[in-house]
Amino acid sequence: MAKTSKTNPQLQRVVRELREVSREMGVAIWRDIADRLERSRKNWSEVNLSRLSRYAAKGEQIVVPGVVLATGEISTAVTVAAFRASEAARKKIEAAGGKALSLLELAVQNPKGSGVRIMG
Repeated sequence: MAKTSKTNPQLQRVVRELREVSREMGVAIWRDIADRLERSRKNWSEVNLSRLSRYAAKGEQIVVPGVVLATGEISTAVTVAAFRASEAARKKIEAAGGKALSLLELAVQNPKGSGVRIMG
């Protein structure tokens, strides 16, 4: 079966730039995230805030290669980077003192990927 290419131009740009950061810095984490985003959408991670609050420590940087959803509550201040996050999830993360970023924003802030945890 032939591999189909993603048609979303924003997704294509994110994958391309994550691979570029991975090559420039010589780290595998951003390439792994790009590989996960190239999977079919039904295999993408969908992480609820309840899971983030259960497993994330205060001040931790979390990467979700997929979607962050607003089900549940979060009380710890964490930095969450995802391809997409619901508006309600963004508001809840910021109300808890955390940050909701795009994947490229986190890759620019932390190109080595140190201290980054993949969830989902």
